[in-house]
Parts: sequence; C-alpha cells; structure tokens
Amino acid sequence: MLWNFKKKIYPEYWKTYLHHFEKKDRKNLDTSRFVALDTETTGFDHYIDRMLSIGAVSIVKNEIAVADSLEIYLKQSHFNPDTVHIHGILQHGSKKKLSEEDAIKKFLNYIEDSVLIAHHAAFDIKMINQSLNRLGLPNLKNKVIDTMDLYASTRIKSNFIDKNIHYSLDDIAEAYSINLTDRHTAAGDALIAAIIFLKTTSILKKSKSFRLEHFFLKSNRF
Repeated sequence: MLWNFKKKIYPEYWKTYLHHFEKKDRKNLDTSRFVALDTETTGFDHYIDRMLSIGAVSIVKNEIAVADSLEIYLKQSHFNPDTVHIHGILQHGSKKKLSEEDAIKKFLNYIEDSVLIAHHAAFDIKMINQSLNRLGLPNLKNKVIDTMDLYASTRIKSNFIDKNIHYSLDDIAEAYSINLTDRHTAAGDALIAAIIFLKTTSILKKSKSFRLEHFFLKSNRF
C-alpha cells in the first residue's frame, strides 16, 4: 500500500528562526547572547489561559543590554478579571496590543538562537510553546536556564547543595537587594531575572567544575 505524506509547510518567519540554529557554536558565558524573559498570563493553566504580555532583555558579554529589550502586549481573547490586580493589564486598555501570531513573530525575531533565561522557566516556556502550537508550529528550540536552579546551586549548606527549596523571585531579589519597583510586569520581571542570572553565574563560575550546559533544562520539562 502506498502512502502519500505531505511535508509540513511552515511560514517564512519560522524558517528564518530555524536558520539561526544551523550554527554549531558552543554556548558559554563570554560569547553567547542570553535573553531573560517573563510572561504575564490570565492564569496558570497552560491550555486554557493565555499570555497577556512578554517582556525580555538581552545579556551579552556579562552585561545587560537595556537598549536591546522587548515588551509585547497581546490582544485578549480570554480575559480573567481575577488576575488584573496582579499584572494590571486591562482587556481594553490604552496599550497597543498585537495578535497572537504577530506577537510570536516579533518574539522569535528577537530571541533568534539565544539561551533563554527565566525564573520558574518551565511555566513561561510552556505558555509560549502552547501559543506556537496553536499556530501550527513546533516548540521553541532554544536552550533554557531557570534562575531558580542557578540560585539554589549557590546555597551550599553542610557540604550539599540545597536544590529542593523553591525560591520565589521575591526571595532572591530580597537576598540580592534588587529593586522591585516594576515587579509583576513582564519587562520588570525579565530585568530582575537578568540581574539574578549575572549575580549567580558570577558566583558559580569561580568553581572549576562549573559548566553552563549543566543548567540547561531538559525538553520534557515543557
């Protein structure tokens, strides 16, 4: 029996995104571009809830490139008034909002093949992947690092690493005296994650055993 298989045809913006991964450069702190990101959402259900905004800022050569940042607001087809007091994003506010596909296009164009950084990263990446899947696209291909894992690895007690405690973004920001003025905005939380990334890696790289790839999350987390 003969089967006819049709090759999946992807849009040009996805092909452009994939093209960045044809390079085989090893990711390291000194030469890689990192992108710290955060999403604000209507809730915590990856299948029902939707992204309201995406904030991101790049890190190059151990410095935060504030001028190279991204802030996107999405049109709200799904609205949850119970979460407005957290993120402050109204369904019909004055902020310019993009369609889900236009937001994804802009996001992919921004991140390219950068290593993605986020706090409790699995949640944000899965929200973005669900958005991609709704558009008929595969999951993100970028390497991902969770700032909570980095911070936990700096907390050495009694000769073992305390990796079982779930540190909140507020916990770590307080420990590092990071300003929380823009907390619970995607752009603000992305900047906090970027600062945490730099502070924790500056500690961890003093160890000869430190390898950045040890902190890449496995794809089954998303």
